[in-house]
Amino acid sequence: MPTPSMEDYIEQIYNLIEEKGYARVSDIAEALSVHPSSVTKMVQKLDKDDYLVYEKYRGFSLTTKGNKIGKRLVFRHDLLEQFLKIIGVKEENIYKDVEGIEHHLSWDSIDRIGDLVQFFEEDEKRIDTLREIQKINENE
Repeated sequence: MPTPSMEDYIEQIYNLIEEKGYARVSDIAEALSVHPSSVTKMVQKLDKDDYLVYEKYRGFSLTTKGNKIGKRLVFRHDLLEQFLKIIGVKEENIYKDVEGIEHHLSWDSIDRIGDLVQFFEEDEKRIDTLREIQKINENE
């Protein structure tokens, strides 16, 4: 199982490949606000652990294992963003909050949050009711 740091890299690499068709060390370094040398070290570790295939000076691609995990990590991130939006977290806090909690939740918790998101999205009136309750609580 990848570490939280490895997960951040895999997720970012997956996103870049989906968006641009490739992921470069410089793109990853910029996205994660780290030095390119740190990216190179992590990419080598991910290669060793069979999450990606790395060829020096040629770039890299995710393995089937890395792609599967990347897809799952992006799903988790997106689901947590949806959840925080539904419960009324301010937009400017959502990304930072997701980054702070995503590595600390079990997949069982993620599944339950998914159930809750689905419950609210199945009927917009439920979200409206939640907003009304939040307004009442804010005014007390």
